[in-house]
Amino acid sequence: MQRRLQQDSIVLAGKTIYLNPFLYWRRFDANTDRWLREPGQLMEEQIVSNRLRFYPEVDWELLEEGERAAKDGAVEMFLKSLELISTFNPGLSAGHLLEVERKMAVTKKKSFERWVTRSLRRRQREEEKARSRFDRERTLRAWGEWLALDVTRQALVPLASLLVMALAAGWWWGSQQNSQQPITNPGMERLAP
Repeated sequence: MQRRLQQDSIVLAGKTIYLNPFLYWRRFDANTDRWLREPGQLMEEQIVSNRLRFYPEVDWELLEEGERAAKDGAVEMFLKSLELISTFNPGLSAGHLLEVERKMAVTKKKSFERWVTRSLRRRQREEEKARSRFDRERTLRAWGEWLALDVTRQALVPLASLLVMALAAGWWWGSQQNSQQPITNPGMERLAP
């Protein structure tokens, strides 16, 4: 726990600065929490212009779509974290912020990428659930509208009566077949005439 907290914090000018933005969660409101937790809150141009700042070793053209989305989300998390750190620690100089940024770039890349990947997966699942719920509601609404049509009701009445008559005829025929079979007691032997 102590080692983990050392990775998540840095001491500058005698003050402990937390690198993990979620360690500030008690100090910000619900809107800030949503802003921090949901990727896609910053403009695309801002993320693209800061890619090389946090990932100078990555060739962005060679990345797959999922990997690019995770790294873009991590860049967004870096920018949001730096903004939170500067908001909650207004006394930091530009040199101190640069030191915080360097340590974050070293210690937080993988954790931010994992966080963003999980968040994107969760968002995709929620979108799929919403889409399937919408499709289900649309189908039920279409069936309801179809059943409400006069033409449909006019066609269904004879069909329903035909179905009832077929069931009654099947029941009657089955009961007739059942009553015609002779009942024999398997324990008695049949005597031959």
